[in-house]
Amino acid sequence: MIQPMRQPVSASHRARVLRALDVTPWVRRALPADHATMAEVADVAAGVACVVVLPEACSTRELDLLGRALSACGASLARAARVTVKGGQLAADVPEANAYLVFGEAQAHALGRSLPAAAVHRAQIVLADEPALVLTSAAAKRRLWSALRSLRRVLAAAGS
Repeated sequence: MIQPMRQPVSASHRARVLRALDVTPWVRRALPADHATMAEVADVAAGVACVVVLPEACSTRELDLLGRALSACGASLARAARVTVKGGQLAADVPEANAYLVFGEAQAHALGRSLPAAAVHRAQIVLADEPALVLTSAAAKRRLWSALRSLRRVLAAAGS
């Protein structure tokens, strides 16, 4: 059977149908050409926005969960520097940042020992449960989302 060709749908008809289906249409916006260079200059001038401090032995599932949670909270958290703690000491030098997201008390103690007092005083340090606990406990997931919300507020206020 030969089917007739479909006629193009008008924009108003499409909008009515989407509204009836309770669908919110998303429109991709194009960035200006000079936007990337402006963002790079702002990142260099502001320093590091956020640093995530993790325990040494995180499984792939734990890292995947944390990566997805950080990505869901925006670009500033998705691109946050990640530092691990090995044997009670930070594995690398920690850059001074506006905020620190620390997973576990042992990592918080290691961060406190390695940062200068002035940096600790200026920065917002948010403590979350260890990744293994976040993976298995609903209450730990709720606490992580609360920590991420407060961290997003701090970063938005700082303009990162």
